[in-house]
Amino acid sequence: MRVNNSTSQVSIIIPTYNESKNIIRVLETISRNLPKNILTEAIVVDDNSPDGTGRLVEDYLKSVKKIADYTIEIIHRKAKDGLGSAILKGIQQAKGDTIVVMDSDFSHPPQIIPKLIETIKKYQYDIAVASRYIKGGKIQGWSLKRKLMSKFATLIAKKGLGINTKDPMSGFFAFKRSIIKELNIDAIGYKFLLEILVKTKDVTIKEIPYTFQNREFGSSKLSIKTIFDYYRSVWKLYRYGKPLEKQEKRSSVKFLSKAGRFYTVGASGFIVNYMISLLFTGGISDMWYLHANVIGIIASITTNFILNKTWTFEDSDFRVKKTISQYGKFAMFSSLGALVQLGMVYFLVDSNEVSYPIALILAVMTAAFGNFVLNKKWTFKEKLLG
Repeated sequence: MRVNNSTSQVSIIIPTYNESKNIIRVLETISRNLPKNILTEAIVVDDNSPDGTGRLVEDYLKSVKKIADYTIEIIHRKAKDGLGSAILKGIQQAKGDTIVVMDSDFSHPPQIIPKLIETIKKYQYDIAVASRYIKGGKIQGWSLKRKLMSKFATLIAKKGLGINTKDPMSGFFAFKRSIIKELNIDAIGYKFLLEILVKTKDVTIKEIPYTFQNREFGSSKLSIKTIFDYYRSVWKLYRYGKPLEKQEKRSSVKFLSKAGRFYTVGASGFIVNYMISLLFTGGISDMWYLHANVIGIIASITTNFILNKTWTFEDSDFRVKKTISQYGKFAMFSSLGALVQLGMVYFLVDSNEVSYPIALILAVMTAAFGNFVLNKKWTFKEKLLG
């Protein structure tokens, strides 16, 4: 990626979309919490916000008194092109040798910025991550559903991509600009840090605890599209830098690896099912809960099929006839697995007096394993132990 000559020591990138109620307070709070004697620029990258966020920043710059060592710039983009590309645009225009990335809704407290900068400049770490998941970090204001989704997405990143950082999904971080100088940044999805962690080699990372607070004003940017973009970016990052000659050749290891991916996708399907069902019962409509659950099941089977095809079984052939045939088999085996699960739970609980939680675990594991074997052998035409 292109890098400008550094004349400012720190550049803070703040992507915005409909943040008119937050952005000015964020900029002012940043100015009150900057380390002394460090030249800093804040770059607001606005995606043509309908609420006039970009114009508000323009008006603010005309009226505010200049502050020594602190400047503010606004980049107007013509469309809502995504968080990752907004961050990349800001970095391309930045002058600093240290880059800080943060949200504009106060979920990322500006008071943490000095600690991030100190970690990079004084202690010479390459990346400083504001972390919710190390000792001292926490999340306030999230529902249990949102916390579970975040934990699951983090688990996918850590296990699927081999990342040791506790909070690789953090959107609040700083890094030395030089570490991405030679990288080809795709900026797919909304987790820019994740791409840096995967694509950089031999970098030093320090995590700093902070309290994530849910936004007070405005609405969350999390959507179904955001979730799909995340899975798409994880898949692309998973394939990054994997030469064919280094692929695992032991059949037993490949079998267990694919089984693990299959179960991981299954867990993601549960979240999709849950979210879609809730969306249609109390979100975009007041549909009867059973009808909503049917839609949720169909959505989860569809996402599970796509993820298993592309990630678990690494099948990139999407010819229409073949894909429809595979989808039909996958849906059939998924339905069969559901029947096996129900039957096994009934048999264990009613006939053998096994407690329901234990019976459910055994049934889910049995059905999932059966689904995996059947789909591996018949849907995706692979050798059983290959």
